[in-house]
Amino acid sequence: MMEKTIATRIVELIKNERLTEGARLPAQMLADRFRVSRSPVNEALALLHEKGIVSREKNRGFFVAKPVVESLSDVVDELGLAETDVITSVYFQIAEDRLKGALPDEFSEQLIRNRYGLTSAQLTAVLTRISQEGWAERKPGYGWQFSTMLTTPDSLLKSYRLRLALEPAALLEPGYRLDHKVLVHCREVEKHLLAGGIETDTADQLHDRGVRFHESLVEASGNGFFIDTIKRVNRVRRLLSYRSMKHRERYVEHAKQHLHLLELLEHEKNDEASEAMREHLLHTLDSLSRISEILEP
Repeated sequence: MMEKTIATRIVELIKNERLTEGARLPAQMLADRFRVSRSPVNEALALLHEKGIVSREKNRGFFVAKPVVESLSDVVDELGLAETDVITSVYFQIAEDRLKGALPDEFSEQLIRNRYGLTSAQLTAVLTRISQEGWAERKPGYGWQFSTMLTTPDSLLKSYRLRLALEPAALLEPGYRLDHKVLVHCREVEKHLLAGGIETDTADQLHDRGVRFHESLVEASGNGFFIDTIKRVNRVRRLLSYRSMKHRERYVEHAKQHLHLLELLEHEKNDEASEAMREHLLHTLDSLSRISEILEP
């Protein structure tokens, strides 16, 4: 069920961001972060309230009831959310089959349900996630259709070239301001990665952390056009991004570059930060071009 999927992601967020007792969990913030409506987020928060992970205060919303210190898998099992492991597994299998050309451009729900042995609830959860992430959509009337975007190595490189034009410019916007709390959190995430997270984090976690870093820096521009564009690009590039994570050694240099960017922005050296962002994205483009064979169908 979808609320279980969202509930697991909320628990993961509490753990990864080391949220302490009393930390607020705004439903709209979570909905924006997970790219879903507020309804499933509220259902997931209510579920976690029943299980004692979050607390609810009248007219104020939900708050962390206790920090999550155990391993995520143990917490998920203990809370009875383990069904989401099936959904995540099937999600990645569908992504891999799509990239290999094993699935047609157009497909029925019955095809996916039978091929991957899903229940109705699991099918809905998997297709909802795929749809939200932009690489498939429901056709008018009957059936589904995969997006033609981002199914080749070249399309991933094109998405980075768009980012190369956009992100350095965002750092030069008049009135650019990166909130200190956001900067501190971004720095803690990069330090976590360099301390071992690159090897131990899931593909989902690695992708989401990279996305949040870049979106946070663009959001500080206050320019809605920049923000909307970068979020759209990140949503649809996810499919090929997962495959590139088979070569995680490149993330060490990425994390160091991210920390350097934060240092420049902290000291309001936005001209230097813009150039550093350009060099960072060019470095990523070069890295991806050298591993393009793993992105081939």
